[in-house]
Amino acid sequence: MPTTTGHVVTVCFAPGDDADWFTASEKVNNLLDADGTPARRYRIRHRRLIGWLTRFLSYYLLDPVRRFGAVTTAAGGRKSRLDLTGTAANAAHEATLRWRAWHTHINATTPVARPWEDYLAQHLVDPTTVRLAEARRRFEQQPRVLAMLAHSFDPYELSVYQAGEATYVGLYWRVALIGDALITTDGRLLIPASDSAADRLRFLNEACAYIRGLRSAAHLCAIAIS
Repeated sequence: MPTTTGHVVTVCFAPGDDADWFTASEKVNNLLDADGTPARRYRIRHRRLIGWLTRFLSYYLLDPVRRFGAVTTAAGGRKSRLDLTGTAANAAHEATLRWRAWHTHINATTPVARPWEDYLAQHLVDPTTVRLAEARRRFEQQPRVLAMLAHSFDPYELSVYQAGEATYVGLYWRVALIGDALITTDGRLLIPASDSAADRLRFLNEACAYIRGLRSAAHLCAIAIS
């Protein structure tokens, strides 16, 4: 699916492993042949009783960001220090606002359109008759797709938008936690089988379950690659 942004890979480290930026970058380079930069996407967890102190400490965190002296976000760190629930909740809120804006300005004013995946399939079945540029032209000439372009919505996510608010929001709070790929503690690479929304959701469900099963002393690192 065409996109204007890079991809994010989440690298997992078992408790006791070297969980630094160099090691994470090396894993990404070995498995994906790509270089990256830290993706500061995780909110930091502050416990009730000692949070007044830990909010100013950056131990067990990778590439932390401070605001008024307090650590607010980081590219990764010890699982127990990352506010994964808060990270997902914030992403869910933003996704809800996007979907409702789409529903108001697009869904309520234009007819249902066929998603990009349908036109891409036509190209893949007979690439000589339906070239990629022609498939894209047919897709983008639909009134709903034109409206999405005019309102700065990504038309290549049409299938997820049309699946409903719960599906759209569910996709994006998972994306906030995982990104586009995950490297397990034992070096396995988990990625979607394809760019379809269904395969992305299958991958994200598997990756979220994996993260949930990690011990609190495990480490995560988010890396943005182009």
